[in-house]
Amino acid sequence: MRVVIAGGHGKIASHLQRMLAANGDQAVGIIRDAGQSAGLRDLSAEPVVLDLELAETDEVAEVLAGADAAVFAAGAGPGSGVARKDTVDRGAAVLFAEAAEQAGVRRFVQISSMGAGHEIDEARVGEVFAAYLRAKAAAEQDLRERDLDWTILRPGRLTDEPGTGLVHLADSVPRADVPREDVAAVLVELLADAVTAGRTLELTSGNTPIEEAVSRL
Repeated sequence: MRVVIAGGHGKIASHLQRMLAANGDQAVGIIRDAGQSAGLRDLSAEPVVLDLELAETDEVAEVLAGADAAVFAAGAGPGSGVARKDTVDRGAAVLFAEAAEQAGVRRFVQISSMGAGHEIDEARVGEVFAAYLRAKAAAEQDLRERDLDWTILRPGRLTDEPGTGLVHLADSVPRADVPREDVAAVLVELLADAVTAGRTLELTSGNTPIEEAVSRL
């Protein structure tokens, strides 16, 4: 399986690329900085340098051509302001989905966030995080309207703790943390079977083995 990942240098993507390689699959990571290429190659992933804030749909579709699946794992990241929440977390996601349609890549998994699509208390979460949640919600809505076998994954608060392999995965789950490594492991299972197409799923740490949690869906 050939999987193209937007945000290829991110922490979740790095775990995902390592896991795909271990399964004998081919990961292609889209990155903005050519200096990150060696790190992707170390994970047995193929780096492609392309800025999704500036690229045209045709350029992205060319990268996606021939892929079996696409994963949007990009984000503006900590320290970015309101404007980049829109250009990356919404704009780049929309561009990537549009390019997947154009390239005929039907299986599409988008990493979103718990809280997206719900009422936002900006006074409590702050202007930037509120903008982030709105951007994620807009990207979700755009994806739902596309002719793709999409799945939206909303993890809880992300941590860098080692994965446990035990999760809580359902249409709605209580807020909690989840290691990025476990998010990546869930993505591997979601990519292997399109049974969750058309679903928006929430994910936190839990007590169910990942393969079982996905199979229950």
